[in-house]
Amino acid sequence: MSKHVRIFQPAKTAMQSGRAKIKGWVMVFEPSSASRPDPIIGWNGSADTSRQVRLTFDSKDDAIAHARKNGFTYTVSEPKQRRIKPKAYADNFAYSRLQPWTH
Repeated sequence: MSKHVRIFQPAKTAMQSGRAKIKGWVMVFEPSSASRPDPIIGWNGSADTSRQVRLTFDSKDDAIAHARKNGFTYTVSEPKQRRIKPKAYADNFAYSRLQPWTH
């Protein structure tokens, strides 16, 4: 039985304002068993330790090559394209503005 992995490009975190460290690709293993609560402590846990593994790659092709070399089935999630909406501060005071500008 081969393991299934997911290959994706992570989104920037809420603590990032720039787009500096989001160029890499990540490969994570899909969970093979469901997590269940521990009867003593009550924390969720599983015997599957591969869900703790997170591999990073410089490119999507490197991640796919690694998955093929190790016999993993894989799913590639393409990143969504960022839409930039041009804005100008002067638009707050334009005569064509539908609602008056307020604080």
